[in-house]
Amino acid sequence: MKKRKTYAAVMLAAGLLSLLGCATAFADAEGFSEEYSRFQDPDGILSGDEAEELNEKLDEISHNQDFDVTAALVNSLGGSSVQDYADDLYDMCDFGYGADRDGVLLLVSLEDHDWYISTSGYGITAFTDAGIQYIGEQIKPDLADGNYLDAFETYADQCDNFITQANSGEPYDVDHMPKEPLSPIWFGISFVVGLGGALIVVGVNKSELKSVGMQQEARNYVRPGSMKVTNSSDFFLYRKVTRTEKPQQKSSGSGGSSTHTSSSGKTHGGGGGKF
Repeated sequence: MKKRKTYAAVMLAAGLLSLLGCATAFADAEGFSEEYSRFQDPDGILSGDEAEELNEKLDEISHNQDFDVTAALVNSLGGSSVQDYADDLYDMCDFGYGADRDGVLLLVSLEDHDWYISTSGYGITAFTDAGIQYIGEQIKPDLADGNYLDAFETYADQCDNFITQANSGEPYDVDHMPKEPLSPIWFGISFVVGLGGALIVVGVNKSELKSVGMQQEARNYVRPGSMKVTNSSDFFLYRKVTRTEKPQQKSSGSGGSSTHTSSSGKTHGGGGGKF
């Protein structure tokens, strides 16, 4: 069982960081859960039932993946940057699996419509810069409409997918992103269009054969004297061509994850934007 850090311990850590001249994002941290909770909602923006539902989803994915998938929803950042707040919250809540504290956290702040994803340990590998922006695009519509629970659930599902993909050895990145599922309605449209087109073609061809009667043998369709060979040539019907792709040099910065150091000295990846 993962060690449970109490609220008092979190506040002590915040005080120590303050003495060291680091960020004091949680100096007024009332409302943060005293028990280990993967979803932090200190301002009570979601209802109790919604918060419990989201926590259960985050717990299930985290346990299945051996990877901490966490989230937080706040009204204000208290003067901190969204990156510093997310990193410090992750560190002070003792999130993360194993010695490298593998995990990811989505922070949403309503004050300036900020979202930010902070990664740690294996999370830096599983969630590249491009992957983080992809997830941001998936959650922004719900965030903008105030559907915060839906946005967090979409984030959780995407995290489950991204971790599984990273475990296969090829994390989602610039030229390799999840494929959007095709809506079932398009299968019906394709079938109707294809069937309609086939019927039209058959109907047109059939209408052009009104003067032709059915014959018992194929040779009866040939007009006498019409099959005269006037020229002959030899052609190669097949050829085999082997092509070797020329390796393309990958420019620096075109993929992967950028990293930085949090106020507590931990290495994090991450990225964010507005909604």
